[in-house]
Amino acid sequence: MYYVKKRLEISAAHRLNLSYESKCTVLHGHNWIITIECRSKTLNEDGMVVDFTHIKRLINDVLDHAVLNDVLPMNPTAENLARWIVETIPHCYRCEVQESEGNTAAYEVD
Repeated sequence: MYYVKKRLEISAAHRLNLSYESKCTVLHGHNWIITIECRSKTLNEDGMVVDFTHIKRLINDVLDHAVLNDVLPMNPTAENLARWIVETIPHCYRCEVQESEGNTAAYEVD
């Protein structure tokens, strides 16, 4: 099995739709640190699981300097963002999303 890991940082804002009162329902921003893990039993014709540049482009083109509520089809929690990334990046099986120091969520395919 081949593995690659890409770590990147984006700046993005969101407001959460919650069933309880919270300051997070007001639009606010984070410098998100995202760690993307991909794997494959075989390499593509270029000798890669997936090109690091393609991973960066897929994430930055949609999420960097965006209001996540405007570009994602779900409540933009860190958990939902991690799942969306796993479903978007080829061969991705795990994603960790850190929205601030000490606040990290992850999604991993079973």
